[in-house]
Amino acid sequence: MLDNSIMVINPYKDKGMWVFDDDATGLVKEPFVAGIPEIIEGLLEETNIENGEEGFKLIFSSDSFPGFQLRLVKDEYNHSFTHGTWYKCEEVDMRGWLCPALFKYFKTAPEEIYVRVENLIN
Repeated sequence: MLDNSIMVINPYKDKGMWVFDDDATGLVKEPFVAGIPEIIEGLLEETNIENGEEGFKLIFSSDSFPGFQLRLVKDEYNHSFTHGTWYKCEEVDMRGWLCPALFKYFKTAPEEIYVRVENLIN
């Protein structure tokens, strides 16, 4: 688990799926699934990220930070996924599931996750 309060990953599309690599956690082509890809796509469209499919910065924290664009709220949505955590994004009225890789970044599933996306090169 990382000790930073603000973390950054660089998602990209691989074979039609949103994935990310993170040397610090040992994750390689870790996929986003179950609603999270749709939330990512909507956020990229809203923020006009250039060439997002080739990669972008996704900045996230369990604490609010200046300039966050989206807030995910832990949701008790009951579904067949037994591990990982469901979150609701009220800004776009969507739900998404974050798999157990979430625990590479947080000891426990945070009540809220704040997100900002940026172009890889600013």
